[in-house]
This record gives sequence, C-alpha cells and structure tokens, in this order.
Amino acid sequence: MMKKVAVLQFPGTNCEFDTKYAFEKLGADVTICWHEETELPDDTILVVLPGGFSYGDYLRSGALAKHAPIMNAVKQYAVNGGKVLGICNGFQILTETGLLPGALKRNDNLHFISKHHHIKVVNNDNSFLQELDNDTVLNIPVAHHDGNYFIDEAGLKELEQNNQILLQYCDKDGNNQKLNGSVEQIAGICNKDKNVFGLMPHPERAMEELLGCSDGVKMLEGFLK
Repeated sequence: MMKKVAVLQFPGTNCEFDTKYAFEKLGADVTICWHEETELPDDTILVVLPGGFSYGDYLRSGALAKHAPIMNAVKQYAVNGGKVLGICNGFQILTETGLLPGALKRNDNLHFISKHHHIKVVNNDNSFLQELDNDTVLNIPVAHHDGNYFIDEAGLKELEQNNQILLQYCDKDGNNQKLNGSVEQIAGICNKDKNVFGLMPHPERAMEELLGCSDGVKMLEGFLK
C-alpha cells in the first residue's frame, strides 16, 4: 500500500506542487490540503508544510498561517506523534505555532538569497535523515528572505544536548559557513520527540540531476522507510 503524505496549501504557497512531485517520485500517495480544511486525510504518515509566502508574509512569515483551520489538525497530529516537515515558509510556520523552538528573522544582509548552497548533516538519528551519514555534505537550493534562525543561549544549549540540530550551512568541504546570520549556521532542526522537522533549504527542488542536483532524494525518502 502506498504511504500517504499530506501537503498543506495556503494563499501564497508556491512549492506545493514541487513537493507533491518529489514525494510521488519516491512512491507516496500525495494529497494537497487547502488551509480551510479542518481534518487531515486518513492514514496520513507525514504532513508537509511547503515553501512560499503564506498570506503574503504579512506581519511576519508564518504569523497568519498559524491561525489557519488546518493547523489545529496539524498540531493535534504532531502531539499524537505524527511526523511533520516544514520547508522554508513551512519551517517559519512551525516556529510561529511553537511546534519548533526558535524563530526565523530577516537575513542579516537584508537581501533575498536564492542559490544552491552546501549543508552538512549534523544528526541522522531521526527518520528525516536516516538514509544519510553524519557529516555528509549536500548541495541544496535555498530561497529565502527570513531564514536567519535565532534561539537564545539556553535554547541553543538544549538543542545541542538533545541532538536537535540536524543541518548546518557549510562549504563544499563541510566547514561551517555563514549564509544568512543563523545562530551556529543552523539550517534545520527537530523537536525533542524527533517527529517535527524544519529546514530552510529546499530538498524538493533537488530531486533530479537534470535540474542540477538529486541530493534531496535521500533526505525525503527517509520518511517513507
């Protein structure tokens, strides 16, 4: 039986179809769920909040999306142990809802960053990155204006102690490299229970060598194992 993935869609989302394609390529049955829905499809094994500019990024990125009706179902799904992945704007929404710690601020250079960039696997003891070895360097597209991850000193220490830091920006040799001002060059994290994940880079845009890179395949297929 094909595993069911639910991809959320808000006004302003622009990566839902890329995300749908990526998981269908890996053999999943994908449903796009409109923000006004109140329930997730039965037997969903993963909920994905894709990239874009939900509600035009008014107020703050993700600040309005957290109030969408579908998010009540997502929060309950996560509390019950369901797996949730937030990519770019999805990561921002997850921090706004409190499902992930910290916040995403304006890039420190105040410019939109759009390019391929290297990231390093820091912790693979989770379903998201289980198909990759620690210290693996990936080349994944980034496209964000508010990707500067911030968390206070106490929160950072907790992330480190619980192996919640999953990905860091780096150069091609795996040396940490500043991209947007993120604390400790953090590109992706998870919650303490390791069932809610967020990252700023776009693995769904790195599924085809024809388009420049397929490093996103092993990142996403871990969810379907």
